[in-house]
Amino acid sequence: MCATKPVKKKIKGFKYWTGRLHLWLGLASGIFVCFLGITGCILAFEREIEDAVQTYRFTASQNKAILPPTTLKAIADKQLPNKKAHSVNYQPGKSAQVVYYHDQPGYYYIVFVNQYTGEVLKVKNMDDDFFRIIIMGHYYLWLPPEIGQPILTTATMIFVFLLISGLILWWPKSKAARKQRFTVKLKSKWRRLNYDLHNVLGFYMTFIVIFIALSGMVMGFQWFAKSVYWVSSGGETMTVFEETYSDTTSTSKLSLNAKAADKLWERFVKEDPTFTGSYDVHIPEDEKGAIEIAKNPDPTTYWKADYRYFDQHTLQEIEVKHMYGKFANTSTADKITRMNYDLHIGAVLGLPGKILAFVASLIAASMPITGVIIWIGRKKKKPR
Repeated sequence: MCATKPVKKKIKGFKYWTGRLHLWLGLASGIFVCFLGITGCILAFEREIEDAVQTYRFTASQNKAILPPTTLKAIADKQLPNKKAHSVNYQPGKSAQVVYYHDQPGYYYIVFVNQYTGEVLKVKNMDDDFFRIIIMGHYYLWLPPEIGQPILTTATMIFVFLLISGLILWWPKSKAARKQRFTVKLKSKWRRLNYDLHNVLGFYMTFIVIFIALSGMVMGFQWFAKSVYWVSSGGETMTVFEETYSDTTSTSKLSLNAKAADKLWERFVKEDPTFTGSYDVHIPEDEKGAIEIAKNPDPTTYWKADYRYFDQHTLQEIEVKHMYGKFANTSTADKITRMNYDLHIGAVLGLPGKILAFVASLIAASMPITGVIIWIGRKKKKPR
């Protein structure tokens, strides 16, 4: 009798287990990824939509004196008694904004004022603002931050793995297969079309959306933000942001009634009369606080702003060690960290960047849906 050869059991390889992880992690995180993609699309053109429909945001530049920060604050305070103003914002062609923000008790208002006449144009409760509501969902899932943010950031971290594992699974084995992987066959049957939409669009989208996802992780996980800073700085530790205070023991103390914030703001304006960016003036709430003036040359982004701090009693500048100081003093790692939000929404590349962020978010939102359809189709093909 002939001896039968033992059948060798095929060992499942790297791609198989990558595919298994891709499937189950995709099913676990898909609903959150879809949610983040849709809300990201809505928020991509937030500023452009607001400027188009909210006329009170604009006040034409005039050949008149502009009211100083403390005057605008006093006007806005009458609209919101018992609320503490956070800052006064100036930008050419835009209405002045007096921002009221506080964590405890929680409130967020913006009072829009004509900076030439003092006319109050709009008192806006930001808790009722459409885009603010979407932002709270995008960041926290409308849950307490300590609950919602870890959920969404974990889903984002899983999505980064799905992007990388998707590339591994997609990568063609031969030149013949490679020709078929870069195009969507629009005239094919719907199952094949769905497969191409998931794989081909996923491939093209990966190189954009991975920056959006990683920047989201920087905002959501402190350990990841510190790790990115450590790598980009060559091993340095991120300096923690700390509040800046005035010296209340100074013998040359000025009175708060001396309107120190107005004097500093006027000094900034005189030093650079052709400046076309924005100023944010933070007026101290008490005699301990410092005056902060943020000078931003490009109001469509945040990362290039110059943050300057001054003792309200002596008007002497206070130097800070954290990254939110003078832009000229920031390191490469500081600039990367400051750029994170603008990178997340695509604003770092202007309008083209926002368009890319919108399209990438839309495709990202579709990935869980097309992936589930592929999975269901494969299950139906399996014999009982």
